[in-house]
Amino acid sequence: MKQKNTATAVSSILALTMLGKLLGLLRDRLMATSYGAGLYANAFLTASRIPRVFFDAVFASAISLSFIPVFSAVHERDGRARALGFGAEFTNLAALVTLAVSALGVVFAAPLTRLFASGYDAQTLALATSLTRIMFPTVFLTGVAFSFVGILQSLECFAVPAVISVVSNGIIIAYYLTLNNRFGVWGLSAAFLIGWAAQALVMVPSLIKRGFRPVLRLGAGSADMRSVIRLTLPVMVSAWVQPVCLAIGTRFASSLNGGSGVTALELAMNLYTIIIGVFVLSVTNVLFPRISRIEAAGGDVLAPTRASLGVSLAFSLLAMCGVMLLAKPAIAIIYGGGKFDDSAVALTASALRWCAPGMPGYAATAVLGRVYFARKSGAVPLVAGIAAIAVNLVLCRVFTEPLGVVGIALASSAAITTNAILLAMPLIKEGLLRRETCKKS
Repeated sequence: MKQKNTATAVSSILALTMLGKLLGLLRDRLMATSYGAGLYANAFLTASRIPRVFFDAVFASAISLSFIPVFSAVHERDGRARALGFGAEFTNLAALVTLAVSALGVVFAAPLTRLFASGYDAQTLALATSLTRIMFPTVFLTGVAFSFVGILQSLECFAVPAVISVVSNGIIIAYYLTLNNRFGVWGLSAAFLIGWAAQALVMVPSLIKRGFRPVLRLGAGSADMRSVIRLTLPVMVSAWVQPVCLAIGTRFASSLNGGSGVTALELAMNLYTIIIGVFVLSVTNVLFPRISRIEAAGGDVLAPTRASLGVSLAFSLLAMCGVMLLAKPAIAIIYGGGKFDDSAVALTASALRWCAPGMPGYAATAVLGRVYFARKSGAVPLVAGIAAIAVNLVLCRVFTEPLGVVGIALASSAAITTNAILLAMPLIKEGLLRRETCKKS
């Protein structure tokens, strides 16, 4: 029965996530055909990337990977009511911190934009800076939304969190189809903000139904909150690998092909994440809350971990082969047309093709990292994350000049593979990933 429930949960999340990602593809196609790979696209994609890097590298990791194990432990120890109270305290703290970061991002938008896109000309840099100021409040909105996601997933409510990208992408697509010709990238930035606000609001009814109520305290000094904070740093560094590597890649790509390397890399990575992430994240979003509860109850996380890892690796290997073979026709079909010409298609396809070898590493990292965090063990992910980012930075410096955007893509693949290997080695040594251990248990 438990396996059937898990399969049902994964299937429903997979379907909803697929719908959200397909809408994301349509959103990106509308961007490509409306703006091509020129000034407006480069400026907007950079402006949207900067706050996402801050959120993905700091708050998403803390919320989704630090919060859920502690919430599960509180639920196991003290019951649902106390766990929901802890969730409300954490949401308050996340909202306060992300609001402060949003304010700082608005104030320091100019130096941040220069840091992330040093190769832009003055006009592109000025536009990207202005759009960054508009979009930095997404950090606050995502902080609240991901806090709600963590609570609902911990309570085994997976469908509502999975549908939030459908909501936000739907709002952005509606903007493209109705108001884009009138307000351009300025209005598009506002549409992104509205989409993120809607993500948080759509989860409120489900939270209330499950007994969630707002509180006026932070609980920052409680033992449970200190447990989250202690786990946050290693979780953050582990989760930095993909967003920070993309930020590093964006900086190097801003000096390629008149800045159009940024658009090529961004669209390639978006499609890469859709292809590999739809399945792998559907599995891990169900896996992580459950192994966190098993760990909190003193149970054995071996069987669900091995099953999830095997399925995820098999899918990722097939996806890697398919992407390497079909990158160019896929990019042409999805993004080609309008202002996105043949040269933009070829450049984006090259980036996607050489990001693909990192897919098995992405899948392994998604599963294995969650084992460490369910056990509230952060040392190995901390070291692995730092090493992976260092590999990416070194290889970007080595490969970008001779290989262009292909070199940046290869550096990303090498970094995520390094992360996965370093996460796997201690677990193999410990016996957690050996078949014979599974048989003995």
